[in-house]
Amino acid sequence: MSGGYGRFVSAVHMEDRLPVLVRGRDSRGRGGFARKQRRGMEIVAGAITHDRPSAAEGRQGRPLIVTEDVELLDDLLRLCAAAGARPEVHHGVPERGGGWETAPLVLVGDDAARRVRGAVRRRGVVLVGRDQDDSGVWQRAVEIGADHVLLLPDGEQWLVDRIADVAEGVGPPALTVGVIGGRGGAGSSTLACALAVTSAREGRRTLLVDADPLGGGLDVLLGGETAEGLRWPAFAASRGRVGGGALEESLPELHALRVLSWDRGDCVAIAPEAVRAVLAAARRRGGTVVVDLPRRIDEGVAEVLAQLDLGLLVVPAELRAVAAAGRVASVIGMVLRDLRVAVRGPYAPGLDDKEVARLLGLPLAGEVPVEAGLPVAQERGAPPGADTRGPLARFCSAFWERAAVAGGGV
Repeated sequence: MSGGYGRFVSAVHMEDRLPVLVRGRDSRGRGGFARKQRRGMEIVAGAITHDRPSAAEGRQGRPLIVTEDVELLDDLLRLCAAAGARPEVHHGVPERGGGWETAPLVLVGDDAARRVRGAVRRRGVVLVGRDQDDSGVWQRAVEIGADHVLLLPDGEQWLVDRIADVAEGVGPPALTVGVIGGRGGAGSSTLACALAVTSAREGRRTLLVDADPLGGGLDVLLGGETAEGLRWPAFAASRGRVGGGALEESLPELHALRVLSWDRGDCVAIAPEAVRAVLAAARRRGGTVVVDLPRRIDEGVAEVLAQLDLGLLVVPAELRAVAAAGRVASVIGMVLRDLRVAVRGPYAPGLDDKEVARLLGLPLAGEVPVEAGLPVAQERGAPPGADTRGPLARFCSAFWERAAVAGGGV
């Protein structure tokens, strides 16, 4: 123990760069990931791909639509509405200050390509058409400096995602940490709540996710079981893309953080696709996401594990707990790349934090302190980590400080 509240151990964090494929359809209407080559430019499902704008360039704002085609305009307005964006519409290049240079995304109808040919070259221009057999669309795209050619209706989902990106503002994804108990009663839910409460108190946008439908609800642990807002069953039918801002605003706000928990009704199965969509939306908002994980893996939990940056396995320092944690780690480790052990005292004879980590074959994240007055404080409505001078809050502050120094990793 260091300073009476626990010792934090850092490790190297590695970022993953995942390829993005745009789903298209072949000439027979079958789904697939289409890829072909034309005139030295890579085309993915009808898009000329250049480097995407950086986070700074993809600033929040209203997309600009340039077209006189009424039917095309109706489609583009519908897709903007689906992405939660309110566009600016013009028949040609707007006058100076009208959005051509400042809009985060410009959608040019193929009918308007010749009218915008002399406009200032910029990134983020998409030429939108319908005629799959019109080879001239590629030449017109080059003439206006378009980054992409999009042919409807095949590219609708790609375009919705792109519009949603600029509507929400694209920035670094949230640092996402999962907490799981090495055995029942290890204190993983308490640590997850304390990490989230501390993160929010330090000014980060924070979301706490309860991934265990049989755990009783983290909103109860935070004293907010009656708070207004949506719970997991409301997202059971979610598919595709969930808006990050809409998700955040819909959830209960407790202790300056948002909480996605379970209601007190019958247990509802959440499809893996819904879990993936909701957690991806949470990560796009940036800040931190803390997930309280169950001690089992199903398809939904596997979706959560795939999006974690780091997992903390909370293990009481006793031999039976270490044995149980070994079984949990062997299963979790098949999906989660970065799993570390957080050891909680008191220690059994012959054990210390390093020995527990050695027995499990995992990196040591640190010693989780025991806070004697925590049960009484929770009965009074104070969540774990609320006492800024308490050992648990100081341990969590050290955790997030290391994360900040490591640039998002810990």
